[in-house]
Amino acid sequence: MKQNKLLCAVTLAVAVAAMLDAGTVFAQAFPAGPIKIIVPFTPGSATDILGRVTGEALSTAFGQPVIVENRAGAGGTIGIALVARAAPDGLTLGVVSTGHVVNPVLYDNLTYDTIKDFAGVAPLANLPSVLVAPQSLGAKTVRDLVAMAKAKPGVLNYGTAGVGSAAHVNSEKFNTAADIKAVHIPFKGTPEILASAMSGEVQMAWVPLVSSVGVLKDGRLLALAVSTKVRSATLPDVPTIGEAGFPGGQFDFWVGMLAPAKTPRDIVGRINSEINRSQQTADVKARLAKLGAEPMPMMPDQFDAYLQDEANVLQKIMRASGARPN
Repeated sequence: MKQNKLLCAVTLAVAVAAMLDAGTVFAQAFPAGPIKIIVPFTPGSATDILGRVTGEALSTAFGQPVIVENRAGAGGTIGIALVARAAPDGLTLGVVSTGHVVNPVLYDNLTYDTIKDFAGVAPLANLPSVLVAPQSLGAKTVRDLVAMAKAKPGVLNYGTAGVGSAAHVNSEKFNTAADIKAVHIPFKGTPEILASAMSGEVQMAWVPLVSSVGVLKDGRLLALAVSTKVRSATLPDVPTIGEAGFPGGQFDFWVGMLAPAKTPRDIVGRINSEINRSQQTADVKARLAKLGAEPMPMMPDQFDAYLQDEANVLQKIMRASGARPN
């Protein structure tokens, strides 16, 4: 009897060891072919550019071609659904932004679970935003703007790049923190928002810092606060939203990479390591800086937890706003 138990134990140990060895070999052999990165937005967007910069770095690191495929539509849900259904081998990855975690509020009958069907690989960057207002409005600080909004609830408006965009989520988070009601005006993109703000048609807007520096420095618009926890080196005299008195309005417009949920953790870890390593190189640092993007390195488990936290907070805010796609 003892001999049989010993034989079973040895057999089990050998089997487990074989499985572990197979997993290690699989991870070491990765990638066995080209990697595809699906970007669920149009070419030229910040998300697309960050995906391509990362793809080039991964191609160099792994010695395999990396193909970026744009599959835009429905707030990014069409493209990222392809990632959820892809083989979990690390050869199909997706790039998403903050809007990914609020899409369950905006879109009915999604074919995937925003959290459960994906493995967080790594954040690619955080793109700071700045709260702008026309000089003609007369608001010199965030508190001035909030006072105006509270004096005339539902009269002041704010511009965004559309329902579910990072600017929209950022605006709703600020509105909630400041306890104000304002009218949402969606635009095609940041250039249209800035033009309307300069004309006074739009009274406030959260816009990407890198896109607005020119009109802020020449005085055509007033910068009231930046969205991030720390001040921007580009606009060092502009307070953070926390310093301006509304810490609950702090917002990260992040872009990150996801893999299908069951992708082996060894492979996810290898991709994560190469992304984090690439962001320390002079070339990638320069390209991120050109976008106004800041690295936000995390390990995969940290990114998974971050995504869940973002979903918990932002879905509640967007649900309360009653927002629906156009």
